[in-house]
Amino acid sequence: MTTTFLRPGDRVLLTGDSVTDWGRDRSDPTSLGHGYAGIVAALAGARRPDLALEFLNRGVGGDTSAMLRARWEPDALALEPQVVSVLVGINDTWRRYDSGVPTSTAEYEDNLGAMLSSAADRLGARFVLVEPFLVAVTPDQHAWREDLDPRIAVVRRLAAEHRAVLVPADGLFAAAAVRTSSAAWAYDGVHPTTAGFGLLAEAWLDAVGVGAR
Repeated sequence: MTTTFLRPGDRVLLTGDSVTDWGRDRSDPTSLGHGYAGIVAALAGARRPDLALEFLNRGVGGDTSAMLRARWEPDALALEPQVVSVLVGINDTWRRYDSGVPTSTAEYEDNLGAMLSSAADRLGARFVLVEPFLVAVTPDQHAWREDLDPRIAVVRRLAAEHRAVLVPADGLFAAAAVRTSSAAWAYDGVHPTTAGFGLLAEAWLDAVGVGAR
């Protein structure tokens, strides 16, 4: 079998905001929702049953990086995953424009960095970092790039620092939108369509070495 980033018996935690949450049943700790998390688990299990992976989803819709950090102990560290996948940041940007509540790039880096460091120190976890992404569908969303692009740079920098697998989602969605339209992949520019979730799941699987052969 092809060597992958994943190891036999890994517990894989996928966490972040609504893009990860996406329909999971909060009363069922095994619920994976209807977005990319469920697709990732399904295809990884089908392609590499020998790895006997366990997937957990702890995404919470609306979360900023500070909100994810606040629940990091019970929703990440206490679960003792070997692999931690994080996608967070678009709400840090969005709240600046819809609510006037900014999160500086430095605060974002501090939040994300603290979460990764604690999981590395306590659990020896391996990381998958997914870039926050935006494909503008309204004229005002083009202005969001000024706020979002530095956050994407933070994710890339922390991925290098922690030797994480990086899922380059922002460029992936931008390239897909050129072929069709932004709304075909993220109906409001942020939340993926069914096809968008498929695109993101395939990118995640490719990044960890469990892509389609």
